[in-house]
Amino acid sequence: MRRSWLRLTLVTLLFNSLIPPAVAAPPRSPDQTLTCDLLVAGGGLAGAAASYEALLDGRTVCLTEITDWVGGQISSQGTSALDERTTQRAQLFYSRGYLALRDRIEKEYGKLNPGRCWVSESCFLPEDGHEVLMSLLKDAARKGKGTLRWFPNTVIKELDLNGSQIAGAIAIQHQPAAGAPPLNTFPLSETIEDAYTYANSDRLEKSIVRFQPSPPKGDRPAPQAWYVIDATETGEIIALADVPYRLGIDPLSAREPSSSSVDGDPYCPQGFTYTFAMEHTEEPQDHPEPSFYQRYAPYYSYELPRLASFPLVFTYRRIWSPGRDKEQPEKMTFGGLTFIPPKPGDISMQNWTWGNDYRPGTAQDNLIYTRQQLEATGQLAPGGWMGGLRTETLAAGEEHAKGYFHWLVAGTTDSQLGPDVKQPEPNNRFLAGFDAPMDTAHGLSKYPYMREGRRILGRPAWGYPEGFYISEIDISRRDYSDEYYRETLPPDMYRNLRASLAGLEAGSILSGQVDPEQTTRRTRSTIYPDAVGIGHYAIDFHPCMTESPAEAPGNTEREGERRGAGQAYPFQIPLRSLIPQKVDNLLVAGKSIATSHIAAAAYRVHSFEWSSGAAAGTTASFALERGVVPYQLVDELPRREPELEALRRRLEQDGNPTAFPDTSIFNLDWDDWR
Repeated sequence: MRRSWLRLTLVTLLFNSLIPPAVAAPPRSPDQTLTCDLLVAGGGLAGAAASYEALLDGRTVCLTEITDWVGGQISSQGTSALDERTTQRAQLFYSRGYLALRDRIEKEYGKLNPGRCWVSESCFLPEDGHEVLMSLLKDAARKGKGTLRWFPNTVIKELDLNGSQIAGAIAIQHQPAAGAPPLNTFPLSETIEDAYTYANSDRLEKSIVRFQPSPPKGDRPAPQAWYVIDATETGEIIALADVPYRLGIDPLSAREPSSSSVDGDPYCPQGFTYTFAMEHTEEPQDHPEPSFYQRYAPYYSYELPRLASFPLVFTYRRIWSPGRDKEQPEKMTFGGLTFIPPKPGDISMQNWTWGNDYRPGTAQDNLIYTRQQLEATGQLAPGGWMGGLRTETLAAGEEHAKGYFHWLVAGTTDSQLGPDVKQPEPNNRFLAGFDAPMDTAHGLSKYPYMREGRRILGRPAWGYPEGFYISEIDISRRDYSDEYYRETLPPDMYRNLRASLAGLEAGSILSGQVDPEQTTRRTRSTIYPDAVGIGHYAIDFHPCMTESPAEAPGNTEREGERRGAGQAYPFQIPLRSLIPQKVDNLLVAGKSIATSHIAAAAYRVHSFEWSSGAAAGTTASFALERGVVPYQLVDELPRREPELEALRRRLEQDGNPTAFPDTSIFNLDWDDWR
């Protein structure tokens, strides 16, 4: 394919994209019209990383975020405990911005782990996550001579789609109405629909903002392009743009052989969690039972006998433990784990599977609407977008989280372990208010921690006729010669599975010349020629529940959902997983990249989010500089793609790894990376 012809076509498309198409008009003219090189929707770690790299490249970045904090997992979602693999951490093999973030956290406290938690080497207060990350972005703008246009409390309401281009976007920014309580007084379920509504309300005053591409610079022969990056927690932009995506469980296949569903199930993504903070106290506290507690009480549990210890659960994600620097703290051991027990003044952030995880999994209570549900509720109609979430399920998740606190301090039941396990722990208090770690009057995180959202299908490619995606077998260490797979999968599917893992013997297996049982599976993850980032984490499941509502007495996790869980090889982020179908100037970062349901259980933690965002931001800036669109970098694979190679060199030179040390088709020994 000739690049000169493609560039001419692109110039024409970009010029045409600046002619606004007919869309549903807001009720009034925009209060602001702003131009950007990059519009980054979603201020979580992926969005922050994309902005960081683009700012260092001198770009103008418009960054929107539904809450008033940047950082997502480390701030507004409350999960300020960095999920890292010990092997990757030992080598500090991360993107440059993620390393800078860790360094600033350490400088902020004089140590990396002010909470002395045991789940991570770094647990800290969410507000500090926001402040540290914002300072990092501002410094990147100064260093790179970029411009950061930060829009907190802002949601994307509409897209101006013109053919294969996003020509503009309409957003709504809100602030407290005159005489109304401050933001974060009410939980998200009570404000989200208001936030997506143009009209002012008793609680919120709205400003309408139009984002559009930056104007031409100098004597360039065509208008300058822009890129939109979907870094939202649930894939809002890909839903608005109506590009192909998946949600929930994928159908059983040779690439997803551990799937719990033959046909797939879009209503069963992983659970979401409203986190909260609690403080250990010297004296017992009063804990009146919430009116809704009995509804959720049948759910809560320590889960496993080796975890049935309140001190263990409290210190798991302890985010603040003051005044211990000069003492030799006592330690205790439970279930084979050794940790420093809580003392008065310690603060813990709670994020527990059989605690504040809320795990709906049916069409009656799923949180993230499918395309069919969006269409049925009018959210795909012009001006109809309301965030794409079921408000009633958000509200149930909020009550569920507060009920879990009451269970921790006053409960005496355990749904999984039975009687005589759970004892009251009254010497603790729930932290709420604007001086508390979550910075909310209600005490819950500003936004729930989302483990899984809508996941794009990449563009059709060699070996992926329906669209590219990363699958279970691309990363899992599982032994697929196990009896379950031999006896459960149809013979052709099992043969294709073994062939996919057999390397040079694949053709012989498919032709029937070689028995699949006589082959040796590869012992590494898939190596991608278009890798633009890295990640490493276990395939970690928080499965949906079988019945509705999720908290129903006797409810169980969806059968077979944990089958795919387990260890993963260090893995890569291919550029094809960031490129959606249909829209040429849209990239995806974070949890909505093209992964399967099982692979997404590993592609979701802090350092991965950052790496994917850094890749998206760098790719967008590179594409603007070179006058290409991202799909042109990969459209001739597996043939050589010189411009793709140039992009990968830039990423590596910038300190953003695209492969782990010793990654090679000849290196099959990854035991040291367990």
